[in-house]
Amino acid sequence: MPQARQWTETADRTICEMRGAGETWSAIGRRLGLARSTVIERGRRLRAAAPKKMAAPPKRDDLLDDANRPPLPAGHPLTWGLLTSEPFPEGDKE
Repeated sequence: MPQARQWTETADRTICEMRGAGETWSAIGRRLGLARSTVIERGRRLRAAAPKKMAAPPKRDDLLDDANRPPLPAGHPLTWGLLTSEPFPEGDKE
Protein backbone atom coordinates (compact mmCIF):
# COMPACT_ATOMS: atom_id res chain seq x y z
CA MET A 1 0.00 0.00 0.00
CA PRO A 2 1.42 3.44 -0.93
CA GLN A 3 2.41 5.83 1.83
CA ALA A 4 0.24 8.86 2.52
CA ARG A 5 1.66 12.09 1.15
CA GLN A 6 2.88 14.55 3.77
CA TRP A 7 1.60 17.97 2.74
CA THR A 8 3.57 21.06 3.69
CA GLU A 9 2.25 24.53 4.43
CA THR A 10 4.18 25.82 1.43
CA ALA A 11 2.46 23.37 -0.93
CA ASP A 12 -0.94 24.16 0.59
CA ARG A 13 -0.32 27.90 0.25
CA THR A 14 0.79 27.43 -3.37
CA ILE A 15 -2.40 25.54 -4.17
CA CYS A 16 -4.63 28.17 -2.56
CA GLU A 17 -2.80 31.15 -4.07
CA MET A 18 -2.58 29.74 -7.59
CA ARG A 19 -6.19 28.57 -7.59
CA GLY A 20 -7.32 31.93 -6.22
CA ALA A 21 -5.47 33.60 -9.10
CA GLY A 22 -7.45 31.47 -11.57
CA GLU A 23 -4.77 28.91 -12.46
CA THR A 24 -5.84 25.46 -13.67
CA TRP A 25 -5.35 22.33 -11.61
CA SER A 26 -2.92 21.08 -14.27
CA ALA A 27 -0.74 24.18 -13.95
CA ILE A 28 -0.68 23.83 -10.17
CA GLY A 29 0.26 20.16 -10.49
CA ARG A 30 3.11 20.98 -12.86
CA ARG A 31 4.43 23.62 -10.45
CA LEU A 32 4.37 21.15 -7.54
CA GLY A 33 5.48 18.14 -9.57
CA LEU A 34 2.29 16.23 -8.75
CA ALA A 35 -0.54 14.64 -10.68
CA ARG A 36 -3.55 16.80 -11.47
CA SER A 37 -5.91 14.49 -9.56
CA THR A 38 -3.70 14.66 -6.45
CA VAL A 39 -3.76 18.45 -6.51
CA ILE A 40 -7.53 18.52 -7.09
CA GLU A 41 -8.15 16.29 -4.09
CA ARG A 42 -5.92 18.38 -1.83
CA GLY A 43 -7.45 21.60 -3.17
CA ARG A 44 -10.93 20.36 -2.33
CA ARG A 45 -9.86 19.53 1.20
CA LEU A 46 -8.38 23.02 1.52
CA ARG A 47 -11.49 24.53 -0.11
CA ALA A 48 -9.29 26.26 -2.65
CA ALA A 49 -11.65 27.70 -5.21
CA ALA A 50 -11.17 29.61 -8.42
CA PRO A 51 -12.46 33.18 -8.40
CA LYS A 52 -16.05 33.59 -9.48
CA LYS A 53 -16.40 34.63 -13.09
CA MET A 54 -18.64 37.60 -13.49
CA ALA A 55 -20.44 37.20 -16.77
CA ALA A 56 -21.65 40.37 -18.40
CA PRO A 57 -25.43 40.41 -18.41
CA PRO A 58 -26.92 40.22 -21.88
CA LYS A 59 -28.29 43.44 -23.30
CA ARG A 60 -31.99 43.82 -22.79
CA ASP A 61 -32.73 44.24 -26.50
CA ASP A 62 -30.68 41.17 -27.43
CA LEU A 63 -32.44 39.03 -24.85
CA LEU A 64 -35.97 40.07 -25.79
CA ASP A 65 -35.38 39.86 -29.55
CA ASP A 66 -34.05 36.31 -29.47
CA ALA A 67 -36.89 34.05 -30.57
CA ASN A 68 -35.06 30.95 -29.31
CA ARG A 69 -34.32 32.19 -25.79
CA PRO A 70 -35.43 30.01 -22.88
CA PRO A 71 -38.38 31.25 -20.83
CA LEU A 72 -37.56 33.76 -18.13
CA PRO A 73 -38.24 32.73 -14.53
CA ALA A 74 -41.08 34.27 -12.55
CA GLY A 75 -40.14 37.66 -11.18
CA HIS A 76 -37.26 38.20 -13.63
CA PRO A 77 -36.43 41.94 -13.84
CA LEU A 78 -37.20 42.10 -17.56
CA THR A 79 -40.68 40.66 -17.27
CA TRP A 80 -41.53 42.08 -13.86
CA GLY A 81 -40.33 45.49 -15.01
CA LEU A 82 -42.88 45.42 -17.82
CA LEU A 83 -45.62 44.98 -15.24
CA THR A 84 -44.41 47.51 -12.69
CA SER A 85 -42.72 50.26 -14.73
CA GLU A 86 -45.88 52.28 -15.43
CA PRO A 87 -47.98 53.86 -12.68
CA PHE A 88 -51.28 52.23 -11.87
CA PRO A 89 -54.12 53.93 -13.74
CA GLU A 90 -56.33 55.91 -11.41
CA GLY A 91 -59.48 55.60 -13.49
CA ASP A 92 -62.28 58.14 -13.66
CA LYS A 93 -63.09 59.91 -10.43
CA GLU A 94 -66.60 61.28 -10.41
